[in-house]
Amino acid sequence: MEHYEIILYWSEEDSVFVAEVPELPGCMAHGDSHEAALSNVKEAMVLWLEVANDRGLSVPAPKGGRLMYA
Repeated sequence: MEHYEIILYWSEEDSVFVAEVPELPGCMAHGDSHEAALSNVKEAMVLWLEVANDRGLSVPAPKGGRLMYA
């Protein structure tokens, strides 16, 4: 699997850890712990990439390095 950046944070609203993959639109998962959220998002990434490939959609290449948000 490619090396995409994962952002992990605590959601006070949902009382769970959330893991997002900004380079794969809509690819995110949650869990009761850091480990669970990371494990779940890794599975979500595999599924996201499989669906994109099956549908002939373009898959963004990882940008590498750290992403910056304003």
